[in-house]
Formats: sequence, structure tokens, C-alpha cells
Amino acid sequence: MPLSLSCLYGKTYPMNKLTHFDASGQAHMVNVGDKPNTHRIAVATGKISMRAQTLEIIEAGTHKKGDVLGIARIAGIQASKRTADLIPLCHPIALTHVNLQFQINKPENSISCQVQTETTGPTGVEMEALTAVQVALLTIYDMCKAVDRGNGGGCHHRHLGIDSSPKIPKKV
Repeated sequence: MPLSLSCLYGKTYPMNKLTHFDASGQAHMVNVGDKPNTHRIAVATGKISMRAQTLEIIEAGTHKKGDVLGIARIAGIQASKRTADLIPLCHPIALTHVNLQFQINKPENSISCQVQTETTGPTGVEMEALTAVQVALLTIYDMCKAVDRGNGGGCHHRHLGIDSSPKIPKKV
């Protein structure tokens, strides 16, 4: 009976159909050496929720630790460049562009993060976009956790994460 993985988009795939596994089910790094270089774009989003008072401090720029969103933006961009160091089978990629934007949503007491990554190469950049979103939001969490005590403690990490699937990378 072939090995299978059932958690990928709710579908079951034989292990030999997944590119990071060989015919015997062993993990390996995909060979992209023969693939042509194409322009690739990926977009990922995530959101973090917090108390209204914490959001006001972030928006006003009066946090004791400094510019929360500015620091989180740099952290996310840095993370996108270090993705291959964090994800074992991810190829190191020469990113050509990273755009990280935050959107404050006062009615929800939340901050959304959207990252678009780009490269010209033989493999996609969705892992870099996903990593950047998570590290940017984790940086906000880390900087806010002392300010946002109460209501369960800390920025409510149950909201921290991808709130939509990454868009399929485009070949341009």
C-alpha cells in the first residue's frame, strides 16, 4: 500500500506524487535544475487581534519598545530572505522584491499583514511570503505581549496565522 498524506488541501495524495518524497517515501529536496527561469509572484496574508488599548498604542507610535509596525516590517522582510534556513527542504531563493503591508482594522482590533514576494527563477516564492507574514505577526505579538495582558493574556494568538491560502504563484 503506498504512503499517503491527507492534509494537503483536504485531498489524499500518494506519497510518490508529492515532490518532496521519493518513491520509497523518503524526504528529499526537489531538483529544479532543469526548470526554466520564470517570473514568479506569491501573496500571503495573516491577521493578529488584540485589545483596543494595545492597538491605539501601536497606531499612535507610543510603544516603549519603539515603532512596532516598522520593526515588524523589517523582521518580516528579513524572514523572507532566511526562509531556506528555517524550512529544511526549501530552496534558497534570490528574491527580487518583497512588499510587506499592514492594515489596521479598528472595529476588529486587529492588524492584517499582506506580503508579496517575487523572483525570477526555477521555483516559487510562496514559502517566503508565508514565512514573512508569520514572522511579522510574531514580532507584533512579542512587542505587545507585556502591554496586552488581560482578556486571556497577550495578543490573542489564536488569531495569529494565515487567514487565507496563499495565491498560486504566477509565472510572468
